[in-house]
Amino acid sequence: MAQTAVAFVGLGAMGEPMAHNVLRSGVALTVYNRSKSRAQSLAAAGAKVADTAAMAVSPGGVVVTMLANDAALEAVTLGPDGFMGRLDSGGLHISMSTVSPETSRRLAREHAKRGSFYVAAPVFGRPEAAAARKLWIGQSGPAEAKARAKPILDAMGQGIHDFGEDPGAANVVKLSGNFLILSAVEALAEALALSEKNGIDRHVLAGFLGQTIFNCPIYQNYGRILADQKYEPAGFKLELGMKDVRLVRDVAESVTATMPLADLLHARLLTSLAKGRGEMDWTAIAMLSAEEAGIGC
Repeated sequence: MAQTAVAFVGLGAMGEPMAHNVLRSGVALTVYNRSKSRAQSLAAAGAKVADTAAMAVSPGGVVVTMLANDAALEAVTLGPDGFMGRLDSGGLHISMSTVSPETSRRLAREHAKRGSFYVAAPVFGRPEAAAARKLWIGQSGPAEAKARAKPILDAMGQGIHDFGEDPGAANVVKLSGNFLILSAVEALAEALALSEKNGIDRHVLAGFLGQTIFNCPIYQNYGRILADQKYEPAGFKLELGMKDVRLVRDVAESVTATMPLADLLHARLLTSLAKGRGEMDWTAIAMLSAEEAGIGC
C-alpha cells in the first residue's frame, strides 16, 4: 500500500475528508481539485497538489475520483486535461461518485481499450461519516481490480459490499439507497408536521421513533436534522439530490420499472429549487410539509 502511487481527484465536502484518510494510510498521495483552495489542508498534511487531473496520476498507478456528477467525472477522465491517456496500461480508476450506471459502463469500456481498469465504488454517508472513516461502500467491477482497490477503500470506510463485475451495478445500488433515504426524509417530514399540528413536540417524536420502531441510522440522524430544522450548511446539497432523483427515474424508465415515490420526490425537489433552496441540504424538502401545514409561515 505504501508503495502505491495514488491520485485523488475531487475535493468537495466528501472528497476532502476521504482523501485525508487515504493520506493517513501511508500512501504517496497527489490531489487535484478545480478550486485549489480545497487542497490546502491536504498539502499541509503532506500531499502533492497537481495543476490538472492528468498531472495528478502516475502511469500504471491508482486514481480515485469523487465528483459531483457525470459530466464532471467524464471531463476529468476523458477531457482535454483528463487522466485517461496518462493512466496507461495497468492503471486503476476507482470512481466513488454517484453517477449513472451507463456512465460507469462507458468509462469501463474506454479504460479496457487502453489496458487500464475501472471499479465503481460509490459511498453511503455524509461528510462527518467520511471524516470518521465510517462510510459504507458498494463496489462492482473486475475481480482483480477490486482486489487492488481494497486497501484504498478500507482506508475510507467501515465496510465494502460487492455487487459483481458489471461496472454499473454499484451505481444502481447507490441510486436505490439514495432514493430510500430521501423517501424516509419525506415521510419523516410529513409525520413531524402532523405531530406538531397536534401539539406534540417534533423533537420528542423524532427521538421516540429513532429509539424504538425506527431504530436505525437514517431515521436517527435525519430525524435529528428535521427536528432541529437545520438545513444549512448543506451536508448534501438539494440540487445534487435532484440530480440523483433524475438518475433514479432515468434508470427506472430504461428498464420499464414504475417508481411513483420517485415521481413525488422529483416534484418536491423541483418545488424546492423553484423556491431558491438548491444550496440548502436536501433535507430542506421538509420545509414544504411544514409550509403546507401552516407551520412557521
